Amino acid sequence: MQLILILFVIAGGMGLSVEAGLLGPLGGEVGDLWATFSVFGVGAALTFLLMLFFSPRNSPSFFSQPSWQLLGGVLGPIYVIILTIATPAIGIAMTMIGILAGQVFKSLIIDHYGLLGTPHRKIDSKRIIALGFIIAALVLVAQG
Repeated sequence: MQLILILFVIAGGMGLSVEAGLLGPLGGEVGDLWATFSVFGVGAALTFLLMLFFSPRNSPSFFSQPSWQLLGGVLGPIYVIILTIATPAIGIAMTMIGILAGQVFKSLIIDHYGLLGTPHRKIDSKRIIALGFIIAALVLVAQG
């Protein structure tokens, strides 16, 4: 099961690279904020349809959840705006590796301290080395 989830995550990452490639030109044509709005508008419509057919009817109310958990609704558009602006300027590879470096760095901190309700996973030398390789990849791609 874990291997299947890892493959899904890799496929999701590939999808983000395609999204970045689509957003750059779209942002150049209609503007960065309109491109971001289009991504979230289409995504919201698709999610709504999926909820209608696949969401359990007896799930807890969305509005009864802690408000801090809705922060992703703020972070998502910021991420997409960054993709839309950065991708045409520095390319998809640089954008994605930079995002990956930021994700891994922050994820290590979140895991280490068990933030946001996640279990504690201590930072060890293997995790630091992995982050180092990602940073090295960022440097190498930037020089290439």
